[in-house]
Amino acid sequence: MSSNTTAQPFAGHGPRARGLGLGWGTLPPGPRNAITDVSGVRVGHRTLHQGDAIRTGVTAILPHGGNLFHQKVPAATQVLNGFGKSIGLMQVDELGQLETPILLTNTFGVAACAEALIRHAIQGEPRIGRDLSTVNPVVLECNDGYLNDIQAMAVTAEDAAAALAAAAAPAGDEMASGAVGAGTGMSCFGLKGGIGTASRQLLIDQAPFRLGALVLANFGNPGDLRLPDGRRVEPAAEAMPERGSVIVVLATDIPLEHRQLRRVAARAGTGIAWTGSFWGHGSGDIALAFSTAETLPHEAQATILPRRILAEERMDLVFRATAEATAEAVMDALAAAETTTGFRGHHRISLREVLARP
Repeated sequence: MSSNTTAQPFAGHGPRARGLGLGWGTLPPGPRNAITDVSGVRVGHRTLHQGDAIRTGVTAILPHGGNLFHQKVPAATQVLNGFGKSIGLMQVDELGQLETPILLTNTFGVAACAEALIRHAIQGEPRIGRDLSTVNPVVLECNDGYLNDIQAMAVTAEDAAAALAAAAAPAGDEMASGAVGAGTGMSCFGLKGGIGTASRQLLIDQAPFRLGALVLANFGNPGDLRLPDGRRVEPAAEAMPERGSVIVVLATDIPLEHRQLRRVAARAGTGIAWTGSFWGHGSGDIALAFSTAETLPHEAQATILPRRILAEERMDLVFRATAEATAEAVMDALAAAETTTGFRGHHRISLREVLARP
């Protein structure tokens, strides 16, 4: 049995969306055109590509390099369609904060990833669950069972820990995208899907800010894909009911509070719709947004905490950036993903191959 198991912080994997003419919108991208353009945000992958049946992995997103349990970030979620098995969303929306890194994986890998996040938090703060409160791990998932033998439950807590370590490792200039990490076995519009990312630069009161999106693209009916120039891509697979999912993680350095971040997360749905999806019955479509502008202490030294927030009437630019970055991140996942054969000989062709056809 052949085996290829890797942990990757950053690397180039296939062309970017803009390299194929698949950029979206009018706002300028950040220097990397990635979620990591938001200062402090890091991404790492653990890719499991074993034998003929295992095509899966874990992707880790770190909002900052410090101790997230002690220095939480404001966050919110938006469930566009709730056919999903994620963990930790309820407390994020109740308290408006994120206190662990975010892990993405397959549906049956959620428990292993949650264990890894709990152990990671305890390693950083041994009083958790004893002298302090418990910790809320956040794991988001999509079903990669078409290309991956999901019953093998190949993702382990050790794999999740490796993705976290890869995210914390010294970074290069590019974030790996395509069929890597959690995206290894994912499908999108009947094509090979995976991990994609994009960012936008914004000027607010003459001050520069950034917003980045990372998607785990595993959604859409064959034949429904729409490219930025309006072209529809001919189906590369037989028509079937929408049973995929998409996870969108949004990061920004704009000072936004929980309610505003929930509004931002909702606009990820606009970007997903632009690509051709209608959020079908069997699709788990979830967005999570967080801001790195300031942190929230676990043990506050004051009863009243000062907060900076964006004026409500200035939100439209942020909404536009969210929709554009989300749509382009989907294109990025499709642009970078390689043609893949996996479980039971199931096959997903890359968008690049389809576009190269005469």
